[in-house]
Amino acid sequence: MTINENEVAKLVAQVLQEMTSGTSTAAPQTQSAAKSACGEIPKTAKVAMMTALKKFEIQEYPIPELGDDDILVKVEGCGVCGTDAHEYKNDPFSLIPVVLGHEGTGEIVKMGKNVKVDSAGKPLNIGDKVVTCMIFKDNPDITMFDLNKQNVGGADVYGLLPDDDIHLNGWYGDYILIRGGSTVFNVSDLDLDSRILIEPCAVLIHAVERAKTTNILRFNSRVVVQGCGPIGLICIAVLRTMGIENIVAVDGNEQRLEFAKRMGADKTVNFMNHKGVDALADAVKDAFGGYYADFAFQCTGSPVAHANIYKFIRNGGGLCELGFFINGGDATINPHFDLCSKEITLVGSWVYTLRDYATTFDFLKRANAIGLPIKELITHRFPLEEMNEALETNLAQKGLKIAYVRKDLI
Repeated sequence: MTINENEVAKLVAQVLQEMTSGTSTAAPQTQSAAKSACGEIPKTAKVAMMTALKKFEIQEYPIPELGDDDILVKVEGCGVCGTDAHEYKNDPFSLIPVVLGHEGTGEIVKMGKNVKVDSAGKPLNIGDKVVTCMIFKDNPDITMFDLNKQNVGGADVYGLLPDDDIHLNGWYGDYILIRGGSTVFNVSDLDLDSRILIEPCAVLIHAVERAKTTNILRFNSRVVVQGCGPIGLICIAVLRTMGIENIVAVDGNEQRLEFAKRMGADKTVNFMNHKGVDALADAVKDAFGGYYADFAFQCTGSPVAHANIYKFIRNGGGLCELGFFINGGDATINPHFDLCSKEITLVGSWVYTLRDYATTFDFLKRANAIGLPIKELITHRFPLEEMNEALETNLAQKGLKIAYVRKDLI
């Protein structure tokens, strides 16, 4: 580009004027700004509305006016959760019509005048990248700084809200409106893939914290992880970042077992190669060099798997059951042989506390720093218009983590 002498003189004069007057020709960025780094905010937004079983439709709605405590976020991506798959297939929560998506992240493009900091006290500004955890209800046991009384399973969550006149209630959309009273965290120091994985990783941070309450899980513990879907694989990564190295992964898919090794498992056992639970238990014992596990994590959601895992654990060992996010049916165990005579310490784990959510940010940084392939969990990315395909891919158990990603970011 060629600039002549007159144009140079004009530019110099303009810069000098700004330096002396303290003003700028650029419009100041305020909390109510109508523009962002992503461009002009449109008047409407598209969402993938689930209108029937196994059916998403792209619908468009006006972006509502923000209240003083609200935040408008331009969505960048959102993981597809097993809960979304259950809703897509069966609508167990009777939410239809609903905008799903609770593992989402995006960029703040507009803020109410009262919004200054996130739920951990970190400043919030337009352009920051954020995630949400839940919407506070009138429950004193669920607070940010009194955190271990109760998990957030009883709270409202974006992506599992009944449709209303706002419509932008889930992360499967162009924009989401974060209402006052919600938890929101500034995660601008994490890349997009890491941010998409925050919610499922928080599930495992919570599970490991629950396991630690047994006082059995230690650096030198022999740990078996049953189920190598995304949840089990993240479980292995969390254990590995804690310094636990003697981990055996159990699954029936050889590709997932290979990925488990990359995430930190020392040995793997393919249950397809062993007939009967006793033979499977012997294989786990052999993988530990002739010992049963000190501690076990059951991550499958299968009642049969839950019944089997007691056989993998030594007398006086521990078990964390975290696979049943919904009612998966009854499991049959023998209380004498499986629990009492072995004196197994059993803890259940479901979702997370707010402190676990915040801890997850540091876990992701640590996992990335030591070279664990956390971000490779995301194997499939779909634009908003292909949400049906995304859910069908999840149901078919193709790949590992399925995600909706904004088209220009795929």
